[in-house]
Formats: sequence, C-alpha cells, structure tokens
Amino acid sequence: MNYRHVFHAGNFADVFKHAILTRILLHLNEKPQPYRVIDTHAGAGLYDLTGTLANRTGEWRDGIGRLMPEGGPPAGGDLLKPLLDAVSGQNRSGKLRAYPGSPLVALSMMRPQDRLTACELEPHAAAALARTLRSDKRAKAVEIDGYAALKAYLPPAERRGLVLIDPPFEDREEFSRLVTVIETALRKWSTGVYAIWYPVKDAAAPAFIRSIRRLGIPKVLRVELHVAAPQSDRLSACGLLMINPPWRLANELDLLMPDLVGLLRGEGGGARYLAETIT
Repeated sequence: MNYRHVFHAGNFADVFKHAILTRILLHLNEKPQPYRVIDTHAGAGLYDLTGTLANRTGEWRDGIGRLMPEGGPPAGGDLLKPLLDAVSGQNRSGKLRAYPGSPLVALSMMRPQDRLTACELEPHAAAALARTLRSDKRAKAVEIDGYAALKAYLPPAERRGLVLIDPPFEDREEFSRLVTVIETALRKWSTGVYAIWYPVKDAAAPAFIRSIRRLGIPKVLRVELHVAAPQSDRLSACGLLMINPPWRLANELDLLMPDLVGLLRGEGGGARYLAETIT
C-alpha cells in the first residue's frame, strides 16, 4: 500500500465524513452505557497542513480551509460545530495548522467510559498513530489489517458502538471485498452502527450500492456529496453508507448536507447531494 492520506487530509471528503461521524457519536452519547468505536483504516491520526506533502495538492484549502478561513469566523451552522470544535482542539494557536484524522475526531466526542480501537496496517502510519494516541487511555492503536480486525474485535464487549470503514480504494476489487466484509461483520454483530466511506468516480460506486441492496439489510442510509461535475484528474464526489444509523440522523442530514454543498462547492457547477434510505 502506498496511499498517503496526508495529501488529502482536511479535503472536502474528510469534512463530509467527519461531520457525519460527529453526529453519529452525539447520538450514541445520549445513552449512559459505554460504546466502542472501531476505526478499520485509521491512518496516522493527525496531519500537518503546513507541511510540503499537504500543500503539494492543497486540497485542505477547499475543505476545512473553507469552514475555518484564516482571519475569519468559522463557517457553517450548528450541526458542523462538533467537527469545528474537534479541529480547533488541535489548533490551540487559533491558526489552522493541523487536521485531526477520524481517531482524534472520534475521541473529541467520546466520554470517559467509551473506548476506541484504531487499526492501521501501513508501518509508518501505524507508528505515527501509536504516538498520537498513546496519552489517551480510552484509545488503543493496533497495527493490523482493518478487515482482519473486524473478525478479531466483533462483537465488542460494550455491545454498543460504531465501526468506521474507510479504506484507501487502491485495489480495483475494494468494492467487491467491502460487500463480503459487511455481510460477514453483520453476522457477527448485527446491531452495531456501521459507516462505510466510498469514492464516487466511476460505475463502481453504483454497482456497490446495488450489491448492498441485494443483501436485504433492514436499516441502511446512503448519503453522497458532489462538489463538482465528475472530473478525470481528481475526486469530486464521495459517499457514506450507514447501517443501523441513529433514527434522527436522516433528518439532520436534510439540514447539514445543503450547508456542506454551499460551503464546499467547486467551480463549474454540478454541486449537489443525495440522501436516501435503502431497504
């Protein structure tokens, strides 16, 4: 695997994914019982937006940079505030210099009784992740293939929680593998909340959704963000597939997604969102 998330950290796809992640965790926080978050492809955990690698693409400028403009107040409504608070927590100087990956975004929402298992296989990212999380007793970084982790850690002892699956999609067979992984995971833990991120750039994503429909999973929510018309040189759309989503989440997305479209839209038109329940 040669994927380096630092090139894309804080871009529109991260903002989309992490904004919804915070909403899911807020709902889990409504019950006092502890829960577990399993992040299957956790990455390095924290990314330097001032470094050469992040600025080689500069994607963060059209992502979190739009929500937290230099010298101006944060943009967006109340539903984005938990994400903005998570990012601000890693930028104590008030200047946007770092972007938290999903493990730190999750920990910003989690309570003392909740636990995080953050999985990463790539050795350099896994070492960075371990350094990032070592001071938080709620978190454990594990150098392991994320799909193998689902076999090892499901169902969690807490019996409540979220599985976040966010692979790099370098393998052309990733979508097919995901269908098998989801089906197997649900046999082990049918009541957990699952959030699966996916890119939208060719016919593979619609085929993936059709495969999920054929599984007949009772509670599935699909949401996609398109910031521009399809482009050949860069990603312009992505989605989240959520299994067993909190019951009020769909209504929140009706408010959140138009806000994200307005803030993150690119040039040339084509910005839109899609949200639907799959039964």
